[in-house]
Amino acid sequence: MRTLDEEIARYLQEAADSGELSRAKGYGKPWAEDPGWEATPEALRMPMKILKDAGVAPPEIELFHERARLRASIEAAAGPDERLALQTRLNELEQMLALRLEALRIHSSK
Repeated sequence: MRTLDEEIARYLQEAADSGELSRAKGYGKPWAEDPGWEATPEALRMPMKILKDAGVAPPEIELFHERARLRASIEAAAGPDERLALQTRLNELEQMLALRLEALRIHSSK
């Protein structure tokens, strides 16, 4: 039975032999360091790079956008009841966002 490293090496060799590897974006070039690379916790660097390369934002980014939409809605609210309902949703969202960011921080430091 092959080890994971041997399986990866075999797959890379097949890709090199077929020419697939040489067609990859950035093949043979040094890896351009992302501006946020050093600021990203080490354990999250590769997962975040994979998401970025795939054109997918981390789920927390959508939460930040939703927070901005709720804040704008609160300012534009017609009455105090609507404003209170939106403020409650905003508070819940901010609590969830804080918990997610704290979980990322804790898990990335392990």
